[in-house]
Amino acid sequence: MMQDSTNDSLAGTPALSSRATGVLERLQVQYQTFLDRSTPYAGARWGTTAALLFVFLLRIVLAQGWFIICYALGIYMLNLFLAFLTPKFDPEMAEELEEAEAADESGPGLLPVKNDDEFRPFIRRLPEFKFWLNSTKAVLISLVCSLFSMFDIPVYWPILLFYWVFLFVITMRRQIEHMIKYRYVPFANFGKQRYNRK
Repeated sequence: MMQDSTNDSLAGTPALSSRATGVLERLQVQYQTFLDRSTPYAGARWGTTAALLFVFLLRIVLAQGWFIICYALGIYMLNLFLAFLTPKFDPEMAEELEEAEAADESGPGLLPVKNDDEFRPFIRRLPEFKFWLNSTKAVLISLVCSLFSMFDIPVYWPILLFYWVFLFVITMRRQIEHMIKYRYVPFANFGKQRYNRK
């Protein structure tokens, strides 16, 4: 008798797991559809992320806690921002390869890097959509972490703030020097020639 009830419960397990798999697949399809439909609305997407970030920072300020979570979020978003500003193909590496091929003269050169050469579009290492998606996920995870007291590690927050500002200044200075050295502008409409429509 006991064995029959065990067999019955095991017989229902595959049906339950296949139903759960079907539900998960439908949720994934709906999630991907939502992401695909939100792609053209960059302003609304970033506005939502900014609102979530504001709620998180308001929670941090009012509760006077979870500074380490805030610091980790800041470092992660700085890393994402640097990847967003960086070209996919490093001009420094392209320059070295071109010099090696010029010395070799055995293969074709890379795309031009001089002022009078042909136009090459700026391709980011981290596209805008992935930058937004990863930022939003990070803010949501930070919000969830701020709901649990085990993540509220006591730290002296001015040191974390100073260290984050120091890292931001150093990395941005290095990035701007790289942009000036290799003459690229990572922003779509800044620095491009505009034509008047008549």
